[in-house]
Amino acid sequence: DRRKESFMTNEQYYDLIVPYQDALNLLKARLDVLNHSMYGNKSHPIHNIQFRIKQKASIEEKLKRMDLQGSFMNAKEHLQDIAGIRVICYFEKDVELLAEQLRKQSDLILVKEKDYITNPKPNGYRSFHMILGIQVYSMESTEYYPVEVQIRTIGMDFWASMEHRICYKQERDNKEEIQRELLRYAEILKEIEEGFEGYNEQNQNEKARLSHKTN
Repeated sequence: DRRKESFMTNEQYYDLIVPYQDALNLLKARLDVLNHSMYGNKSHPIHNIQFRIKQKASIEEKLKRMDLQGSFMNAKEHLQDIAGIRVICYFEKDVELLAEQLRKQSDLILVKEKDYITNPKPNGYRSFHMILGIQVYSMESTEYYPVEVQIRTIGMDFWASMEHRICYKQERDNKEEIQRELLRYAEILKEIEEGFEGYNEQNQNEKARLSHKTN
């Protein structure tokens, strides 16, 4: 019974996360290549990349919520977010194209995806989530390790950061009012993003026209 297994020692935790860190490094390298190749040298779609490995306490807490002990094997078998990477793009079109390019990578496995941009959460949260299997080589074997990927725009990331700061593990009397305001702010940010994206497309079209004219 997995629920009776002991918790991880610190040494077991460090052994657990080594291949997940390798998987993160491999995916970061792939994202760097896509960033400078998707649009050629004209512009880069990625604003910045954030990444993390889940801490031992967070792993144990999540497994506890799943009614499982925080053991090495339970973590490896049941969690797909030990390694996480967040990719912040400039525009929604960049998010869509980057997700499409990641799907096309023949050596990556798409485990699952969830589109919270087309279908935002009720509070206004918007982001594109993927679980990708990354092939990690070692002296003894080759194995795929999952990495949780979140792709979003600068505006989506700003909203999510503020929502987390204000609402995470907070009990408030005016919770419904805050939720309504958060949804309103999400809609305002979406409108701002669309305006900036329109200007960006105008600039790109003008550059293409001038380039064609000079050639």
